[in-house]
Amino acid sequence: MSKARTVLNVATALSALTVLFASTAQLAPAAHAATDPFYEYTGDTPLASIEPGTVLATRTLDYHMAGVPLPVPVVQLLYRTTDAQDRAVANVTSVLKPPGGGDPAKAIAYQSFYDSLNPEDGPSRSIAGDVSFGGLTNAAEGPLLAASLAQGYTVIVADTEGQHADFAAGPEYGMNTLDSIRAATRSPDTGLGPDTRIGLTGYSGGAIATNWAAALAPGYAPDVNARLVGAAEGGVLVNPARNLRYVSGSVGWAGVAGMAIIGVARSFDIDFTPYMSDYGHAIVDRMRYAAISNVLWQYPGLTWQQVVRPEYADPASVPPMVDALRRIDLGLAPTPTIPMLIGQGAQGSIEGTDNDKPGIGGGDGVMIAGDVRSLANQYCADGTPVEYHQYDLLSHVPSAVAWLPTSLVWLNDRFAGKPAPSTCGSIAPGNSLDPTP
Repeated sequence: MSKARTVLNVATALSALTVLFASTAQLAPAAHAATDPFYEYTGDTPLASIEPGTVLATRTLDYHMAGVPLPVPVVQLLYRTTDAQDRAVANVTSVLKPPGGGDPAKAIAYQSFYDSLNPEDGPSRSIAGDVSFGGLTNAAEGPLLAASLAQGYTVIVADTEGQHADFAAGPEYGMNTLDSIRAATRSPDTGLGPDTRIGLTGYSGGAIATNWAAALAPGYAPDVNARLVGAAEGGVLVNPARNLRYVSGSVGWAGVAGMAIIGVARSFDIDFTPYMSDYGHAIVDRMRYAAISNVLWQYPGLTWQQVVRPEYADPASVPPMVDALRRIDLGLAPTPTIPMLIGQGAQGSIEGTDNDKPGIGGGDGVMIAGDVRSLANQYCADGTPVEYHQYDLLSHVPSAVAWLPTSLVWLNDRFAGKPAPSTCGSIAPGNSLDPTP
């Protein structure tokens, strides 16, 4: 049996155990003091004076899944990047090397869907061997990474939310991703170089990073954009203001709105306390370091109106929220210049979300299909090739299963130089991209 196949089989088995553990664990979310000195920049030169993507520190270790080491070498890089408020910060990315060394001319930037408010749940910490409840998502993604490694790709996995776990801050996700690519291709230890071509991919929270990286690359990182072959994503967040209304009162996904409020406040240093009800304060205290596994199906029926004071029942009446949501609205971001593959579910009722809310329409339970269609059509109008797939009978989780095989095949074709297919012209109209909540 080949070494690549061994890695894939082990990863799959451990992932199954991880999912079983995650489904039965009753651990409360908690943040732990970061004790690993690798994550701290200690140089004398101010970060603001250092070029984005510069490698600040390097270490090599074995890839870990749920704390178990596997025979996959990893180079972890501390690098300079930019946060949601355009401040210079340090972040960590992990570069996984394929068996046999792979092809240094190609790499995949995989954006994790670890969705957490706890910095300890970042992919780099799980890859290094740390185990946390929220970090178990990273172990569940092991087979996805193994599939790319088995095909000879080097895989770059950034901590897309940064070192403060700025959940839902899309622009920060994108810059963290782009600068991780810069760092990976500048480091002499990764085997990659300035001519390495890169494919972007991610689902759900990973799609936030993937799409924002693709959108920001022409302006923020034109050097990276020139080497991007395409972006494959699924389960896409477009207009967060509309998503808050979509999941409000739902059975499975309502708690994610609470996480988003905390993440937005943290990312942009917003004090929401004057607007919140007593119940809202209790929710925030409970979710402050929550991972998505701590909230799914645990806050059925939760609404925006329950977490704010009566006079702020309309989200549009909270100016800091309106401003922040516009800053993370993909419909207002630049159009990517690289080919896009987009998959989106549309049967959210399976996961407990009303699939026919006025002005919103169907979605996958957390992401809104009409918003994604409009985004795809906007990209088409601007000349970007888009292949769009809508899974009308699937919700968010099973849509990932439908999308994943297509995504790797699609990326393989982009690396092979095949013309990007397009469904532009046949994508149904969607919702308005007007940012008004």
